[in-house]
This record gives sequence, C-alpha cells and structure tokens, in this order.
Amino acid sequence: MGQDQTKQQIEKGLQLYQSNQTEKALQVWTKLLEKSSDLVGRFRVLGCLVTAHSEMGRYKEMLKFAVVQIDTARELEDADFLLESYLNLARSNEKLCEFHKTISYCKTCLGLPGTRAGAQLGGQVSLSMGNAFLGLSLFQKALESFEKALRYAHNNDDTMLECRVCCSLGSFYAQVKDYEKALFFPCKAAELVNDYGKGWSLKYRAMSQYHMAVAYRLLGHLGSAMECCEESMKIALQHGDRPLQALCLLCFADIHRSRGDLETAFPRYDSAMSIMTEIGNRLGQVQVLLGVAKCWVARKAPDKALDAIERAQDLAEEVGNKLSQLKLHCLSEAIYRGKGLQRELRAHVVRFHECVEETELYCGLCGESIGERNSRLQALPCSHIFHLRCLQNNGTRSCPNCRRSSMKPGFV
Repeated sequence: MGQDQTKQQIEKGLQLYQSNQTEKALQVWTKLLEKSSDLVGRFRVLGCLVTAHSEMGRYKEMLKFAVVQIDTARELEDADFLLESYLNLARSNEKLCEFHKTISYCKTCLGLPGTRAGAQLGGQVSLSMGNAFLGLSLFQKALESFEKALRYAHNNDDTMLECRVCCSLGSFYAQVKDYEKALFFPCKAAELVNDYGKGWSLKYRAMSQYHMAVAYRLLGHLGSAMECCEESMKIALQHGDRPLQALCLLCFADIHRSRGDLETAFPRYDSAMSIMTEIGNRLGQVQVLLGVAKCWVARKAPDKALDAIERAQDLAEEVGNKLSQLKLHCLSEAIYRGKGLQRELRAHVVRFHECVEETELYCGLCGESIGERNSRLQALPCSHIFHLRCLQNNGTRSCPNCRRSSMKPGFV
C-alpha cells in the first residue's frame, strides 16, 4: 500500500475515532498496519493505536504498540520519530504505574540531540516525568518537572499542554493538602477549555471537572463535588473512557463516605476497583482500598479494615508510592491503638516516620510535616515547599533548605 492510500486510511480511522466509533477505527488501523509497507505511515498508525488504547485503558496493548513504534523509529533513523516513540513508551509505563521506567525513558528523551519535535514534545516529556515523580511521592522533583512543562507550554502557546499540567498540579496540591491550590489549578484548566477548547476533545473538560470534584470534596463542598464529578462521568461514558470512569467512581465513593452514606459508598468502591484492576491502575487500586478501609473503621469493623490495608500496602510498595504507605501506616496505627496491641502499634509508628523522612515532606522553617492538615503552601523558585505563614513570619528571600545544603561542613 502506497503513501497516499496509507494517509487516507489513517484519516478514515481518525474520523471514526472522533465520532466515537472506536472499535471500527481500531479495525481500520490494525488492517493498515498489516498491509502498509510505508515506514512513516506505519509509525503514524502505531501512534494512533497507542493513543486510542491509552484512552480506553488498555495499557498493556498501549505498551505493546509503543515498543513496535520504537523499532520502526530506529528503522527510519530519524531523531524526531525516536523522541516521539520514547515519549509513548514513557507514557505507557506511567499508565501501568511503572514510574521508575517512566523516568528512565523521559531522561532518554531529554538526552536525545536537538530535534524539530523537541520544542513541541519537551513539555509533554516533562509532564510525564512529573506525573511519575508524583507517583513515587518525590514532591520536589515532581514540582520541578511540572513547572518546566508549564514553561514549555507558555513559550510555545500550547494551551492544551497547559491544561494538562494544571490538572496534574491540582493532584499535586491535593496530595500535600493545600486544598485552595488543589482547586485553583483545575479551575484554571477549565478556564482554558472554555477559552480555547472549541476544537479540543471533550476529555479535557472531563479531566478538569474530575480534578475540581476531588478538590471540592476535600474542601467539604460536597454538592459542588458531586456536580463536577457527574459532568466528568457523563463525558467519560460518552467516550468510553474507562480510566476516567474508574476515577469518577472512586470520587463518588469518597463523596458518599464523606457524607456518612457508607451503604452507597461500598458499591461505588467495588465498581471502581473492578475497572482499576481491569486496566492495571495499581495506584488507583491503593486509593480504592484506602477508602474501603476508612469505611470499615467507620463501621467499627477493624479486622476488615486491616485486611483492606494489607492489600493496599502490598500494592503501594510495588509501585513505590510513599504517601499511600504513610497514610496506610497512620490508619493502622490508629486501629492498633484502639485494640491495645502495643507491638504492632510501635511497628507502624516507626514505618510512618520512615515514610515521612523518605518523602522529605516537611517545612524547612518550622520543621512540621507538610500534608498533615490543610494549610496554604508556597513553593520557592527552587521548588522547595514551605508553609506560607512560615515564609511570611521569617521574611526570608532565599531558600533555607538550599542554603543549608550548600554550606560546607566546616561552617555548619
């Protein structure tokens, strides 16, 4: 099949995909992959297959096509194609919660010689790296990557990238419990969708609404949280976006738990868990099990809560997410204190403090842990994070963490 026919078939598949005829689009692209001898055409088809499988939550298939795309890029001996294929490989591993691999492939992208695609894709590489660092609870590195991605977006007028980064920053600040910023950034993403997103996929609106729902719930605005989550879920169902459906179900469950409606929360958690398991989102499974454990604690069923915590701990350790481990040890500590089991209690207290140290999530001015309670935070240009009140009280202009680390031993 020649280049012109290949282009026509790619376009046919895209039109089917954009009109929500996903399976028909996949059939067109899969047949084209079997027949086409045009390497550039094959590379583009593989990119379409990677994107489609990503949005459907078929992450193992996504990874399979990303690996084939790398081989095709090597045959083409073109640095632009190689960069794009390594980015797809990084994203595939990010979706499968293989965060160390994601970071490694992103570093490979950044280490490639300057290419035409570099300016366009560099921000997306930084975003994927930031998401992976966040998955590992390496907060300062995550923030550095997100800010780098934002600079790419602003320098290249890439509002779609800016929208995605704002959603990731919403997740970042939700995790470190600055709930005002956790809401501000997805609201900014929603503004970008309203102002520039006429030709964008509706997934951008759905994504911003989901992150707004999470922030509203954390702030205790449960009615607003439910409205945003319902809108996000509606779009996810229309587009067959299984990953977003799972996240919305988790958010619905958390909202019902926050209302004390455990009878409604449990089946939502079950539905979220089913999809998270199907698509391979292990970090999502951890979040579901954490919610389930909190429900069992509220039901005064500590043994059932501990069963959920044990399953969650295994998954959290697999993916390397320190913040989830920290939360699970904290919950276990409370349960064992209630049971009066001192040996188990001490073990979880020790592991909790180890996780705090490993995440380096504490204010360099007051020494308190960041993320224990909702408080306003401020990141300095070096991406070190402090309580806003501490910076205001201290009146410092330079980062105390950087200043300490740069001191020579003889002057300490």
